[in-house]
Amino acid sequence: MKKLKRRVLPSIVTALTFLATQTHAQDAPQLGKSPVKDVVSAMTLEEKARLVVGMGFRFQSPTPRRDTGANAQRDTTRRPQIPPVDPADNIPEKVPGAAGRTHAIPRLGIPSITVSDGPAGIRISPIRNNDSSRTYYATAWPSGTLLASSWDTVTVKKVGMAFGNEIKEYGADIILGPALNIHRNPLGGRNFEYYSEDPLIAGNITAAMVNGIQSQGVGTSIKHFAANNQETNRNTVNTIVSERALREIYLKGFEIAVKKSQPWTVMTSYNKLNGPYTSENPELVTTILRNEWGFKGAVMSDWFGGTDPVGQMNAGNDLLMPGTSDQSKKIVDAVNAGKIDVKKLDENCEHILNIVLLSPEFKKYDVSNRPNLKAHALISRSAATDGMVLLKNDNKALPLKGGKKIALFGNTSYDIIAGGTGSGDVNKPYTINLAQGLENAGFTVDAAMKSEYIQHIADVKAKRPRPRGFSFAVPPPVPELIMDATTLAQKASDEDAAIITIGRNAGEGADRKLPNDFYLSDTEKTVIKNVADAFHAKNKKVIVVLNIGGVVEVSSWRDNVDGILLAWQPGLEAGNAIADILTGKVNPSGRLATTFTVDYNDVPSAKNFPGKELPQPAGAPAASPMHGRPSEVTYEEGVYVGYRYYNTFHVMPAYPFGYGLSYTTFNYGALTVNSSSANGKFTATASITVTNNGITPGREVVQLYIGAPGKKLDKPVAELKGFAKTKLLRPGESEKITFNINADDLASFDTKATAWITEAGKYTVMIGASSQDIKQTGTFNISKDVVVEKVNKVLVPQVSINELKAPNE
Repeated sequence: MKKLKRRVLPSIVTALTFLATQTHAQDAPQLGKSPVKDVVSAMTLEEKARLVVGMGFRFQSPTPRRDTGANAQRDTTRRPQIPPVDPADNIPEKVPGAAGRTHAIPRLGIPSITVSDGPAGIRISPIRNNDSSRTYYATAWPSGTLLASSWDTVTVKKVGMAFGNEIKEYGADIILGPALNIHRNPLGGRNFEYYSEDPLIAGNITAAMVNGIQSQGVGTSIKHFAANNQETNRNTVNTIVSERALREIYLKGFEIAVKKSQPWTVMTSYNKLNGPYTSENPELVTTILRNEWGFKGAVMSDWFGGTDPVGQMNAGNDLLMPGTSDQSKKIVDAVNAGKIDVKKLDENCEHILNIVLLSPEFKKYDVSNRPNLKAHALISRSAATDGMVLLKNDNKALPLKGGKKIALFGNTSYDIIAGGTGSGDVNKPYTINLAQGLENAGFTVDAAMKSEYIQHIADVKAKRPRPRGFSFAVPPPVPELIMDATTLAQKASDEDAAIITIGRNAGEGADRKLPNDFYLSDTEKTVIKNVADAFHAKNKKVIVVLNIGGVVEVSSWRDNVDGILLAWQPGLEAGNAIADILTGKVNPSGRLATTFTVDYNDVPSAKNFPGKELPQPAGAPAASPMHGRPSEVTYEEGVYVGYRYYNTFHVMPAYPFGYGLSYTTFNYGALTVNSSSANGKFTATASITVTNNGITPGREVVQLYIGAPGKKLDKPVAELKGFAKTKLLRPGESEKITFNINADDLASFDTKATAWITEAGKYTVMIGASSQDIKQTGTFNISKDVVVEKVNKVLVPQVSINELKAPNE
């Protein structure tokens, strides 16, 4: 009888508890039917602590892909040890391969929502349950550098709309992108994901992408907030930057994106910023992002970012991802100990629930798992052509005439790089290489060369050790083939033109190197010279295609070739898109959104990138490849980033910011500048007519630069303040472009006044085809200083910075 009681009594208690819970659930407010505040008030402390912490990280080994491109990874840079998933959260994923989920609270009608990488396409498992009869591949969109080089917000929004459709149809609620950190240094490992060295470009391209994605009813997470401009020691580095440089360069793009697109979420970065970790800094996350900019969404951490969940909650970092049960416990304990005000925790919960309400999961969207990948591939191809930049075209070497025989050199001609690695990688159904693209366009690619390259690449890869587990690392490049002089001479006799592809890849977890990366290898330079000598001896053209994610040195070898096409990393339709430009099917209209320097030492941050390592604190855990060592980096160049530096300090680049050639030419008419200070409010317009005076239809990027008086504040000689891309202009056709200018556009951050101020004085308006190719100029005057906005004294560096100043002239 006693044994019976032992069995029965717990069962009775369980049943009564279940009934009580069910009754309580029926009476409890429901998300979507009751105000969010009421739903949060009905949550237990433990439920709140689970809502603000993700459901953990479930790593799935990479699935073998159909393409054999250069994106395979080697096992040198690993993620840190992944904390175990709470057994209570060990439930099947809705979207296998997604990056994480939030906790559901069924009794309150709160579902779990799914977030997925990444900026270049939704990254999920392409094959589920080892069943290859049904696939879940996604479109690999062109890299961020390419999209920004389009200078075309319409194109980017169109990409975003198709991208958003895939996110929705595959069942995710939020994509972890776009990424918009500034190209501070060309060695930045994730520059391929990011847009530009200029915050106006970065912010507007981001806003276009966000607006496109979110038009489909799914969310974005713009990242990495903020001053995350390197991968070296990214989890430990303290970024030391002045208030002005931070506000004008590293925060401005985020500000533009927030105000123009209201992303559902913002992701804080791994690094420290003037002391605290970004995710633990209320001055960044609450004071600036929410209070000054009016951000309405939720803030999430990067994966395993920060070290103190209590500090993150108090800072306003609403959601900790991917989440651990230990974080939830610490939050509960902190509330009970008075270290977190429950009102603050409630506020964080409300921010998350407001996003849940928007999600397809909450709206019970019936996913198809069948987005229109064929249609999206066409959009990807078109967008890729829009952002490719023609750097050189001597004697009209391009476009190539159809039907020609091509000698195609370079490994990446046959093993093309569609996009970078890490969270910016995509499981795509295929990648069109350049050989395929040229053949699809009606060219004949030398068959013997093609066979030799494919075999060479396969042999080298076969000798590599098989990857063990997950890795962010980029594989070593396959050594280039060097053909002897006799063979090259024969190829030059047999073929009509030579194309050489130079490839580069990079990604999350490591920055690029100078030897054999920023600088071409000796072998690559030898290939270029030998091919050029052989083909030029037969009066035949030599074209180089740069299949790269970030800047490389070009000055030492560019004189050897007739044409250079910067194809960037063009996505899954890479080869077709490159062929569209090479053949003239599409007239190139991309312009550089980042400067190509003559030499790395010309880069203003070259002397302090990626900073210096500090002594390991006593008792601290040993440094790991992923977490790195304690370090700091000081942004001594201040606001003089990219073209702001080169133009002001008279450092001649190889190819300047905004540069790009076309197969046609454009004429810029007279510039008309009108200004007014009616009712104490300054406004101005700058108008110009652009005419295609060539013989080929084409598009021009019209760029507005303004030079400020610089009487009180040290100023660059000119800054980009607007841009517009014309429609496709037929020969002889014109388009009038008008830019609207107000005091906000002209303001600089005055650290002493803690305010954005537009100085009185004479301003020079410059309309150009690049930052150094100014076509027309005009002026206007502002009679007195205008205080555009008084802001908070926050994010002050804890040490003095010896910032670069403009030369007195």
